[in-house]
Amino acid sequence: MFRPVKAPFRHALGTVSAFEESIPPSRPVPPVGISVLDELTGLLFQGDEQELVHGAWRRLVGGEAFAHQPGLTPGERAELSYRRLRLVNDAAADAEALVRDTRRLTALHEWTGFTDGGLCTVASIHYNLFLGSLLDHDGHLRDLSDYTSMGRTGVFLCTELEHGNDVAALRTVAEFDRATGGFVLNTPAPGARKFMPNTSLTGGPKSAVVAARLLVDGEDQGVFLFLTPLSDEHGHLPGVQVRRLADRTGTPVDHCLTSFDHVLLPREAMLEAEHGRLDEDGRLTSSLGNKRKRFLHSVGRVTVGKLCMSAGTLGMARAALTIATRYAHHRQISGTKAGQRVPLTAHRSHHGRLLCSLATAYAMTFLQRSVVESWVAHDETDRTETERLERLIAVAKGWITWQAREITIEARERCGAQGLFPVNGLSELQGNVEGGITAEGDNLVIWLKAASEMVFGHASGPAEPTLPVGRDLTDLGFLRDLLASAEQIWQRRARLALRGGPSGDPLGRWNETSGAALEMVSVHVRLQAADALRAATERTTNARARFLLESLCRLFLLEQLREHTGDLIAAGLMSAEHVMSLHATKESLVAGLAPHLMTLVGAFQIPEEYLARIPIANADYADRPALSPSTS
Repeated sequence: MFRPVKAPFRHALGTVSAFEESIPPSRPVPPVGISVLDELTGLLFQGDEQELVHGAWRRLVGGEAFAHQPGLTPGERAELSYRRLRLVNDAAADAEALVRDTRRLTALHEWTGFTDGGLCTVASIHYNLFLGSLLDHDGHLRDLSDYTSMGRTGVFLCTELEHGNDVAALRTVAEFDRATGGFVLNTPAPGARKFMPNTSLTGGPKSAVVAARLLVDGEDQGVFLFLTPLSDEHGHLPGVQVRRLADRTGTPVDHCLTSFDHVLLPREAMLEAEHGRLDEDGRLTSSLGNKRKRFLHSVGRVTVGKLCMSAGTLGMARAALTIATRYAHHRQISGTKAGQRVPLTAHRSHHGRLLCSLATAYAMTFLQRSVVESWVAHDETDRTETERLERLIAVAKGWITWQAREITIEARERCGAQGLFPVNGLSELQGNVEGGITAEGDNLVIWLKAASEMVFGHASGPAEPTLPVGRDLTDLGFLRDLLASAEQIWQRRARLALRGGPSGDPLGRWNETSGAALEMVSVHVRLQAADALRAATERTTNARARFLLESLCRLFLLEQLREHTGDLIAAGLMSAEHVMSLHATKESLVAGLAPHLMTLVGAFQIPEEYLARIPIANADYADRPALSPSTS
């Protein structure tokens, strides 16, 4: 069980703070219970399983090895990420078990994301995309000890310079060689070079699983994965051509442009399973009927990869809010009276923004938990349910990563110039979130795919017609049904647009439809997040925790409804009085939550050891400003 953070912040995490005591007696604040922090933490981090799923990673990132190291060059920072990857491997104890445990694997990303974005990236590649792909393809028949011991780091080569979101059209080829029974891996054109894999010599010897088009006697059999050694202790192997790309935003990673010049691979290099096996005569047998389905099965680890990207950016958002909230309590500014000093949190303009972000972060966290649990528990033989969950995972990844960007920007701005210095833990988070937005499927593209499936293949709207009479904006059920109705409104618009689009012009019809369809997806995923947050509220046994979660849920729903009030009034689902009272209702919720800011971020359980090294997260920040390590 995680323990509440000890002094100097115990006053804000379990008992009544000075700020809480300053609230006028007329404001309804429930009694403070000593267990509220544990209750919130348990709900956020999977209750009785939080130690098993999160404990090792939380302790790891709190260690000295994960302290910020100023003054490193991009190359040195990339090296540091690989050294930390070995520490992760030690903490995992059993790498294969980690790969098979989606809860622990995604949790790893939640805790490493905010401490080292480069580590979060290379860990996702090594464990999920590389080892995961091997294990999903008759991996039990291979000796994986070089990879599970980190004797060799695994990388994943799929995206090409000219094929990103249309990677199914990739051009790298692996031609079956009848003379040897093996394959010849080749990059046929500059546009087919693999784009952005971490294939440099940084981090030691590496092997890759390479997505390539299988050719047998010149006939295209579809895209499969091939295990390919890239380098050893002496350098890159013959035929493997690697060029380092320029540094990108965020924490440095050794991204490269990689190509193959007729590299010979043994027969066992091809990763096989029921979706595709090649016999010794070059005959392919498959349980799937077409090349696209075989490709999607080959790169199936991308689905768990989306969960990992959501998790990494989710951890970044929670850490950013923790740092910004602590700083807001420490930073004193002039009050309304001469000589008076008050914390930034005394101002509604400051704590209101943090609370709206906090409500979103709680909804993001509970959505992530819900989606992960659904994926872990689902029946893989039920293809309809699998496809539904793959779509939900995709839209959740888009929403969580986009919201993480908004939250990290907000948190940085609330810390002013202090937030610009890397030592204060905020300035690189937005750049790292950007990587999550694009990785494992660009957000807009995967939302468009989901939208095309949901226009007619998805039921929307509340279970019962929503009638506004006698209901107010504190009614969670009413707010939830209003958001469901907004989804239904946008779905109907998308359907009308698709039916009324130009005949004989599929692209033209979709162009007419896509705007409304994307709005439908956006409302849908926010509704899923609200449902997950509301379900967590129902599991609460502590009265104060229930008050806090219900208030956060109301605040979250009101924020989501704001842009849809016109449609809801037009549909007769909201009254003018509802809309006129929306602002005042939100302000009342913010006022009631403001005294509990520190409790709410305390439940995120960012390690105190980590926070102690962030100057602005501590009361003595003025005594240790962000100074250069140089003497001049």
